[in-house]
Amino acid sequence: MEPLRIQMTVPLCAEPLKKKKRLDPQIVKQREERRRKRLEKQIRRLEKNAKQLKPIEECEIPVEILNEKNARSRPSPKLNREELNGRASLIKEWSLFRYRQNLNDAQMIDRIVLSQQWALDQLRAESEELYEAAVTPDEALMPFKVDGPVETPPIQKYDSPDGEFIDASKKWDVSPSDLLGKPKRRI
Repeated sequence: MEPLRIQMTVPLCAEPLKKKKRLDPQIVKQREERRRKRLEKQIRRLEKNAKQLKPIEECEIPVEILNEKNARSRPSPKLNREELNGRASLIKEWSLFRYRQNLNDAQMIDRIVLSQQWALDQLRAESEELYEAAVTPDEALMPFKVDGPVETPPIQKYDSPDGEFIDASKKWDVSPSDLLGKPKRRI
């Protein structure tokens, strides 16, 4: 014997449709005129702002820091004549030390290059085969091996796990609903 099947439908909570109000054609025309003027005004404003460059917020100094400038600044200490002379002599000594160090390094590199060239010239005079073997680069010193492509194409629709990200940048483009004056849907 087959069990009885009872089916229930969802109750429909409907109400009668509201009657459309008849509007005066003059009022409809005025509304369209206002909407058109508002659009033209927004277009003029956008055209005027199109010539201005977008500000780079990272390069601007925040107003809070500018207001705290006097509180954050410290007066430089007053130095006596002996301290100033001591600092000047330290700078001169350091400059002389670095100059001599750089000069010694440059001279040592020149001596190494000249001795290497002299040794290669002597080797070439002795044997051309040995010279060629000495000049050819040795691949075993710095092994380099590449398998497969160096760059791979991006994976389509891949959401990278960078963590939480909240976009706080200002929006500079205007949506069509803003221009048409349509109210935004609220959920």
